[in-house]
Amino acid sequence: MNRRLRRHRLLRMLRRALGWLEDYIYLGHHHVRGFLARADPAQYREGAEQQASPVVVIPGIYESWTFMLPLIEHVYGRGHPVHVVEPLGYNVGSVSRMAGIVGDYLRQHDLENVTIIAHSKGGLIGKFVMTTAESAVRVPRMVAIGTPFSGSRYAAFAVTPMVRAFSPRNRVLRQLLVNLEVNHRIVSIYSAFDPHIPGGCRLEGGVNVRLESTGHFKILAEKRVHDIIDQVLAGATPA
Repeated sequence: MNRRLRRHRLLRMLRRALGWLEDYIYLGHHHVRGFLARADPAQYREGAEQQASPVVVIPGIYESWTFMLPLIEHVYGRGHPVHVVEPLGYNVGSVSRMAGIVGDYLRQHDLENVTIIAHSKGGLIGKFVMTTAESAVRVPRMVAIGTPFSGSRYAAFAVTPMVRAFSPRNRVLRQLLVNLEVNHRIVSIYSAFDPHIPGGCRLEGGVNVRLESTGHFKILAEKRVHDIIDQVLAGATPA
């Protein structure tokens, strides 16, 4: 029995190690793809169906908007205008400051009935926007993918202060965590094993979808994630 248990644990560790490796291969590939891309973000706002609701995409930390191209192209292909907030850059500012930039964009473009699709830190920014009086009425829903709503215990060991800000003790994260008012309008999608967020991404009161997969980055390309986004954009609640 002990031998069988040890074998099971070893196989689980190997699967997780392989998933981690695949995750970083995906990260490197799509960073390079994004760097080489010559796509104009304006093209995803134009030519979409007029009656379709707008989507605003918010990437994670150290990610430019091009990192989200697989999702952008999918949503645009469904007829929705997709807005990229270029002033976010690589998203290294504080959650509150980045949320202010997104809020300014929403007002400048007079966007309403917006669905935010966010990755990782982008989900924290999106929730901040949804709890800000000036912007809240413009964003009735959000799909957050791999978002550390409760922070990550690994953040304390980070070299840069931008990553240490994901500590569960961070003041802004704690304020967002205890604010439950908008959680029922947020769909949180996350992997069964995320090497960056060991505590998981479950959001109290939210619609939580746990995928039987591994990784923090490659989840963006999973068909199940795209299907869930389609459901949300169609006004349905994912199972």
